[in-house]
Amino acid sequence: MSYLQAFLISLVVTVLCGRVLIPALRRLKAGQSIKRDGPVWHMSKEGTPTMGGLMFIAGMLLAVIVTAIPQFRAGNWSAGAMLALSLIYGAIGFFDDYMKVKHHHNEGLKAGQKFILQLAVAVAFVLLLRYLGFLSPNLYVPFAGVTIPLPEAVYVIFAAFVIVGTVNSVNLTDGVDGLVTGVTLPVAVCFFALAAVWKMESQAIFAAALTAGLIGFLIYNFHPAKVFMGDTGSLFLGGAVSALAFALDMPLVLVPLGLVYICETLSDILQVGYFKLTHGKRIFKMAPIHHHFEKCGWSEIKVFAVFSGVSLVLAVVTFFCVRSRYGL
Repeated sequence: MSYLQAFLISLVVTVLCGRVLIPALRRLKAGQSIKRDGPVWHMSKEGTPTMGGLMFIAGMLLAVIVTAIPQFRAGNWSAGAMLALSLIYGAIGFFDDYMKVKHHHNEGLKAGQKFILQLAVAVAFVLLLRYLGFLSPNLYVPFAGVTIPLPEAVYVIFAAFVIVGTVNSVNLTDGVDGLVTGVTLPVAVCFFALAAVWKMESQAIFAAALTAGLIGFLIYNFHPAKVFMGDTGSLFLGGAVSALAFALDMPLVLVPLGLVYICETLSDILQVGYFKLTHGKRIFKMAPIHHHFEKCGWSEIKVFAVFSGVSLVLAVVTFFCVRSRYGL
């Protein structure tokens, strides 16, 4: 029942927030600035309200706080820790978006500033989960079904870079109407299903709220998008996905489950590296890879459908391959 309550609260609050927030963002002229080196057909999106991630952040915040009260009273603060990580990353994204809107360009915080902030937050989160007893320094390997013990310091360093990498990969996937929302929905549902099967109530509540928030946001974010989530939303989502993986004590599940995010990031890294090595040649028509397919003639709806469909298949495969971890 708590899962359903979290889902409904998050969904209703997100949808209602959208009705209020989008007109407010328009009045504040909080419009997205489009990169001049991006796809030329995206220039028509210039001025579309950004920071729309605030609507599903509000929905999740209320849903988790209200629904997880029994867990908090019982001393189980895992939902609070996951929410805190997501909110802090969302706050970093909000400041980044604010700087872009204020100065009317597509550059906010410097890359180095964001990396240091994100790394510090990730280390604090991992240490908090260790302190609360929800995380072990033993690395579970999906599909192989084995666990590899790691020295504490090594695990913390590894975990921090996984979180930062995931957050930025999710952020990079946000480049086409509804794309990161559609790709993340199956990920959230998979986490919910695993948490429910393993009777991890706090994690299931958080994942249910995340799922509902994404559904509510997609109403406004599907092509043609009425609002963009901005870094506010995409960094929050990256934090939420990372938080669930670690709260379930299986960060390596992000490899199969988040393969779309990984491919987006690798395409960008390969493109930049090859461009520098060959003094101007490119592997893809444009990176990240969703823009490559756009340049090949795919519509935004087709990119959304294919990438979300691949994410759904990966989520189903991942669920059935790791659900027996605890003998279930």
